[in-house]
Amino acid sequence: MERRKKNVFVDVDWLIIALYAFLVLFGWINIYAASYNEDFPGIFSFSQNYGKQFLWIVFSLILGLIILLIDIRLIRLSSYYIYGSTVLMLILVLMVGKEIKGATSWFVLGGMSLQPSELAKFGTILAVARYMSSLEFKMDELKYRIRAFGLVGIPAILIVLQPDPGSALIFLAFLFVFYREGMSGKILIAGIVAASLFIGTLYMKTLELNLGSRIGSITGEYLLISLLALGFLLAFFYLRKRYQRVGIVILTSFAAFSIFILSVNFVFDEVFKERHRNRINELLGIISDPKGTGYNQHQSKIAIGSGGFYGKGFLNGTQTKYEFVPEQSTDFIYCTVGEEWGFLGSTLVISAFVLLISRIIIVAERQRSRFTRVVGYSVASIFGLHFIVNIAMTLGLAPVVGIPLPFFSYGGSSLWAFTLMLVAFVKLDSDRKSML
Repeated sequence: MERRKKNVFVDVDWLIIALYAFLVLFGWINIYAASYNEDFPGIFSFSQNYGKQFLWIVFSLILGLIILLIDIRLIRLSSYYIYGSTVLMLILVLMVGKEIKGATSWFVLGGMSLQPSELAKFGTILAVARYMSSLEFKMDELKYRIRAFGLVGIPAILIVLQPDPGSALIFLAFLFVFYREGMSGKILIAGIVAASLFIGTLYMKTLELNLGSRIGSITGEYLLISLLALGFLLAFFYLRKRYQRVGIVILTSFAAFSIFILSVNFVFDEVFKERHRNRINELLGIISDPKGTGYNQHQSKIAIGSGGFYGKGFLNGTQTKYEFVPEQSTDFIYCTVGEEWGFLGSTLVISAFVLLISRIIIVAERQRSRFTRVVGYSVASIFGLHFIVNIAMTLGLAPVVGIPLPFFSYGGSSLWAFTLMLVAFVKLDSDRKSML
């Protein structure tokens, strides 16, 4: 039973709102610095990125206010409809979308563009929360786990087909949500091992380059044979010692990992686009091309490092002013923070994100409604993965995969999606005391 309150702003978590406002405002200032044009110095010049971003911010605030005013029950009841609409948009964009930078990810109408993959994150959050909060759902039963993974996998696969593996990567954030709701930690461990094997297999390419393709190939084959032999040996030992279950698990695991290893090169060479392969190879040190594939990250590290402790000052960044770093108002916006605001500004931004994500988790844990808790953990996980990958990308610790920094990177689609996620959770949390 629920008891509805009259004042929609009662019990709103104002700390989350304040952090949101700070990040959006500071992000806008840095977009202004990154794309500053002396011919259009006004911050409200709508022909420039900073002017357009101001409009996106205004629309986002209106959107957030609408969410705060609607009945909380509408959010839950419309979950599957919103999810279905975003999946339909992902299908349509493959057919009629515009290709930009090698990916068919955008609807473009006149001067307006919309990226459905950003909105799909919000739709998936609601659908997963709705399904996992149903009375029949049990995380320890296989059929329910498969359905939950299916809700996440459908939009992720459609995004990979664009192809936009960076945006699809973000859907891995739901693993942390599933883990919080009772999924075995073994699945997380298996994922980590698979990622390690993926990287290790790619390193075999270094042997092919340095030792010759034949020697490198033979080395890879010997490693795979050794892995299989070790698996069979361990399985045989445990089967002989009457630990049949352990032996079967070991044998199955080693067989699965071996198949995975064999599939890595095929996926890497045939599914990934050349630009994606080059970025990963650059990160792993398989190739070195600071004037080509690695140019963005090379210039990014110069910009951040040149900021020193205090930074060069607002609008005084030379790397920013002379546009040495491509995409500096979007994927590489953190470069502007590092160069113009220095270590202090960078620490402030990182602290604000950590505080926001931590606060979302704390608020999620106090919920009586499983639906709201799942929404909270989903928002925190998605924000966290975006934050970590984007900053790691600008520091050269992760490949360039086109992940925006929440509230900072220029773009209406991402800002609207992040606002929808956060404000919907704040709205759901504000109604927690009405739950009896």
